[in-house]
Amino acid sequence: MSRSLGARPVIALDAMGGDDAPEAIVAGAVAAKAAGFEVILVGDEPRVRACLPAGIDLPIVHAPTVVAMDDKPLAAKRLEDSSIRRTLGLIRAGRATAAVSCGNSGATLFAAVLEMGKAPGVDRPAIATSLPRADGGTLYLCDVGTTTDPEPHHLASFALLGDAYARTMGVARPRVGLLSNGEERGKGNRVVQEAWALLEKLPIHFVGNVEPDDAFRGACDVLVSDGFTGNVLIKTVEGTVAMMKAFAMAKVEGSLRAKAGALMLRPALHALRDELDWRARGGALLLGVPAPVVVGHGRSDPEAVRAAIGLAHYASEHGLVEAVARAVSAATESTPSGTDAQRTV
Repeated sequence: MSRSLGARPVIALDAMGGDDAPEAIVAGAVAAKAAGFEVILVGDEPRVRACLPAGIDLPIVHAPTVVAMDDKPLAAKRLEDSSIRRTLGLIRAGRATAAVSCGNSGATLFAAVLEMGKAPGVDRPAIATSLPRADGGTLYLCDVGTTTDPEPHHLASFALLGDAYARTMGVARPRVGLLSNGEERGKGNRVVQEAWALLEKLPIHFVGNVEPDDAFRGACDVLVSDGFTGNVLIKTVEGTVAMMKAFAMAKVEGSLRAKAGALMLRPALHALRDELDWRARGGALLLGVPAPVVVGHGRSDPEAVRAAIGLAHYASEHGLVEAVARAVSAATESTPSGTDAQRTV
């Protein structure tokens, strides 16, 4: 399943995944094709083909069933002919180098493991994303959606994945924090408290519990969370950005001085929007599997789908997921044999 870095990336796209599929997904694929990306659409062929503009031809792999957004993730195991299974199957078959789905994130995880397996040393794959910090650095958040009710050893696996991802992105010695409601060791629920004991035994720079506001101020480089809390956190950030934009626009309309100030701030505000807007990011990488899989937002529009395909292309071209897998494997091999930390991963 590995490939040489010189090979041209080919992105398999789940055309039926997402709230506005297949129309928005296909439109995003068309925009990606115009930008020079190679995309294979996967889904109900008659419906997918009907969405293609006249004169535009993209390869389509037929998949007659769909794992719905409200289905249990295990539905991916039962529906072998679903669009998400066949999308991931194209990587296993060597027809694609990466995949994108804006559908059921839990099902995407199950489909990826069923079709490709897990990377060596990984207990549970996780979705990781990055957000800007107030100190100018980057905060890598892991997990943000795959495992909503984890056990402590899952958080240990997420810590290794997040640490490896940050190293791959250029952070020499990532500080890994555990998301909690207080920095003291006794804070947090049972899972967080038990996870602390596991994380401090791993070959990472663990800095203990970190509250969200401290994380965004620069207290850590990697923030470990269960998928439920991590997903709520990033959606809170998204909602806050939208609220601030609406609030600023309302104030701008109030006076000429405010309008003049807004014109001067526009470049900076646009840059901030691009860093925080999920549409600009496109999606998040699923770490812990052998090849790049990008999980997009369920509400993805064509712009977000185009960005998700771009992220998958970048990850495939630069071997990001493979580098993370190698780093996790090396970390688990360096953990003393027989310790609780080694058994968690």
